Amino acid sequence: MAKAAISRSRNVAIVGPYSSGKTTLLESLLSVTNTISRKGSIAEGSTVGDHTPEARNRQMTVETNAACTEYGGIRFTFLDCPGSIELLQEPLHILMGVDAAIVVCEPDPSRVLTVSPLLHFLDKWEIPHVVYLNKMDRASAPFAEVLEALKSVSSRPLVPHQYPIGASEDLVGFIDLVSEQAYHYHDGAAADPVPLPEGLAAEEKAARREMLETLADFDDHLLEELLEEIEPPEEEIIQDLKMELGADLVVPVFLGVASSDYGVRPLLDALVRETPEPQVTAERRGIDLSSSEPLVQILKTYYSPQGGKLSLARLWRGTLKDGASLGGDRIGGLYSLMGNQQQALSAAEAGSVVAIARLEHAKTGDTLSTVDTSETLPTADILPAVYSLAIAAEKRDDEVKLSGALNKLVDEDPALHWEQHGDTHEVILWGQGDVHLKIAMDLLSRKYNLAMTTHLPQVPYKETIRHAKEDIRGRYKHQTGGHGQFGDIYIDIQPLPRGEGFKFDQKIVGGVVPRQYIPSVETGVREFLKQGPLGFPVVDVSVTLKNGSYHHVDSSDQAFKQAARIAMQTGLPECKPTLLEPIASLSVSVPNRFTSNILTLINGRRGQVMGYDGKAGWPGWDEVSAQLPVAEMQTLILELRSLSMGVGFFRWQYDHLSTVPEQLKQKIVAEVGSH
Repeated sequence: MAKAAISRSRNVAIVGPYSSGKTTLLESLLSVTNTISRKGSIAEGSTVGDHTPEARNRQMTVETNAACTEYGGIRFTFLDCPGSIELLQEPLHILMGVDAAIVVCEPDPSRVLTVSPLLHFLDKWEIPHVVYLNKMDRASAPFAEVLEALKSVSSRPLVPHQYPIGASEDLVGFIDLVSEQAYHYHDGAAADPVPLPEGLAAEEKAARREMLETLADFDDHLLEELLEEIEPPEEEIIQDLKMELGADLVVPVFLGVASSDYGVRPLLDALVRETPEPQVTAERRGIDLSSSEPLVQILKTYYSPQGGKLSLARLWRGTLKDGASLGGDRIGGLYSLMGNQQQALSAAEAGSVVAIARLEHAKTGDTLSTVDTSETLPTADILPAVYSLAIAAEKRDDEVKLSGALNKLVDEDPALHWEQHGDTHEVILWGQGDVHLKIAMDLLSRKYNLAMTTHLPQVPYKETIRHAKEDIRGRYKHQTGGHGQFGDIYIDIQPLPRGEGFKFDQKIVGGVVPRQYIPSVETGVREFLKQGPLGFPVVDVSVTLKNGSYHHVDSSDQAFKQAARIAMQTGLPECKPTLLEPIASLSVSVPNRFTSNILTLINGRRGQVMGYDGKAGWPGWDEVSAQLPVAEMQTLILELRSLSMGVGFFRWQYDHLSTVPEQLKQKIVAEVGSH
């Protein structure tokens, strides 16, 4: 693949917080490039993106929408990503395969924290990105104040590319800080060049000086020019912007109103001039471009009820032809996407993002080739699950279809996973929050015709004992016609240290219980421990078989198993049963302005704060270590996000079992008894 051909394409992700206007920006990008004749409306459900019922019902992006267009001799593939923090996993996977990203955000200093997780990820992986300040006609603060707020959440310096003319509802245009040309906006048309407003000359000079001084931090020649008060030529400034943006050293900032097409053409011009070519992106990813063998990375997986499996993929190298074998699967079609519309391709060239049909074994994040290869490209980590629901099919006949449908959901969205809990036997679906799992339920209904019921999962309580009991007899005698049943044992029950589980021992002498029946005694004990006197599995208990008797005709394995159950049923309630609850170890990450709120939240949920410190690599964030009952963790993420502008998150793992407070124990046992 010739370098010139590769350079004629760009893949750009559109990311940003929920309601920032990403889908509106995509419509505007497609409109000004004449790819669509009329812009769609989110309210009317007529946009190129957000074409699924799940998206239109919520008026929000719920999965990535791809759309291709051409501008300035470049073929662009724009990838409009979900903005909800609960759907963050998908943008992270998409960002690993693009040449650049547009971070769309609103000009509100109080909300800049909402872009913090995205900016951190972009800088961690050195992904070039620009900021587009949308809805500038509704700005809640002066441009300079918004810019300063954004700088506080970015580890890379922000470079203003434009300066607004007017503010909020009085916004009429912008000044290009590279050319120092002023422009007036026009709805649905290109902005007109106008003389530089005299009243803004000082502000424009200060903003331009800031831009040049930031660029000069990475260019000694430009620094010399500034020191000698030499005006650098436009070509040099643009080249510096291209170099520094391509290396993720600076973040250019653009502004506009996407719904009116304001600022969209200058944004496109900058994407043409300043974003890195696909070859540069591939080299930054460490891909061997000397090979001609195709190398593909799966960015997103789709399933449709009619069309089967479709894999959105970045072709990093080589030419990929329809019908080729990729990762062991024969390609069943190559497509360019325009929302839910597909255009068939006979082949795809390096630098493309395309949809590939019927890669049945491919998963999101996989690196594939037409030949055996050990090359593996980095992919985004899977976000830890923080919220769960117990789910069940409304119709019993649908239960056999459920596991297959869930596996496809997880294939589409790796932030989901499911399990059948060993203690409660519930099918539990894990994800990132209530909205995330409700979308999953809608997909099960629409795609797989599975109506579901949901509730918060049962807490897997356990019970144990506090006292020992000796010489507990279990005698089972049952006489019918012919042979009867007889088993007779004596056992000791003792508590074990926490975490020891279950131990069985025997001290039979003289064969009073024949050796062949001893395993049946242990089986009877184990079966009884599945549900103790309080109604929960029993742990940390030792049982010793010490005596008994048998009948040489009537004794059997079943009789001694029953004798063991009788002994446990008699003795265990006298050993002072107590309830245990699982305790999780948590690591909670929040901006430090919310740390005190989170400490209060944890304490209010019976948690124990172990300490907190600055979060490594996240300036202005804290990491709080705590232990919390799992029962109190079920809705923790909902309140945590409410207290942290939606950006707080946590990781957790099971730590230990702890005794439930007596008052709470009585309530839990009563609820179990009522069922």
